[in-house]
Amino acid sequence: MAEITASMVKDLRERTDAPIMDCKKALTEAEGDSTRAEEILRVRFGNKASKAAGRVAAEGTVGVSIAADGKTGAMIEVNSETDFCAKNEDFLKFVSELATLVSTSNAADINAVGALAMLGATVEETRAQLVGKIGENITPRRFVKINAKGKLASYIHGSKIGVLVDLVGGDEVLAKDIAMHIAAAKPKSLDAGGITQDLIDAERRIAIEKAKEAGKPEAMLDKIADGTVQKFLKEVTLLNQPFVKDDKMTIEQLLKSKNASVASFTLYTVGEGIEKVAVDYAAEVAAAAKV
Repeated sequence: MAEITASMVKDLRERTDAPIMDCKKALTEAEGDSTRAEEILRVRFGNKASKAAGRVAAEGTVGVSIAADGKTGAMIEVNSETDFCAKNEDFLKFVSELATLVSTSNAADINAVGALAMLGATVEETRAQLVGKIGENITPRRFVKINAKGKLASYIHGSKIGVLVDLVGGDEVLAKDIAMHIAAAKPKSLDAGGITQDLIDAERRIAIEKAKEAGKPEAMLDKIADGTVQKFLKEVTLLNQPFVKDDKMTIEQLLKSKNASVASFTLYTVGEGIEKVAVDYAAEVAAAAKV
């Protein structure tokens, strides 16, 4: 049997982006024939995708696509297992093309996105091939498509926070400022009407319990809770938040000064709500070093 050297494994990994251990196995099966080993890896793309599908994908990036006229656009979150994968050129290209595809499609939900045509295959087939190539689970998680009442603007901060805003009136500078503000201040809704009763009730309960612990009289509890809820609503609703570039005015005041309004906005934070799994990278590196 031909000797499988570290340099052979390294060369195959550079050509395929497949994980180191899989490259070694393919070379062993191909008896050192790198061309045949590459073919083996490509044949296994689907199988690799299946194995990776069970692993938690809590990293990733956000992609945005807006039509030239600013009237339609979409934002999508695509997750990966590691930040390393999220910076991979093939991964980023997939996200960018997927955002453009979604913006021009009529997909009703994220499951329907998988059946869309992409690069001579379906999105799901393209995703599976990419999983096989990179060796990580890759999952389109959620998207929003907007037909704007005004014009759309976007802002992506470090690839991890994405904002899509529908601004009526104003100009490009204001639109960008609003999008950046949303990324920084993370409002939950445009105004109080967008805050669920469950959140409001939770704030009331917490306020009452804190007041009781502080020894406040029973007769004051409701008044204290009301004040706490009003403060909460100001903090989490876009129109009531102080503008990050000038905290002497609220976003509502800023919009009025520019004769503009926000019809809607969407904020995505990559991995939000996904429970991350601790990974022993030292053990992985030690295993890879044995090839």
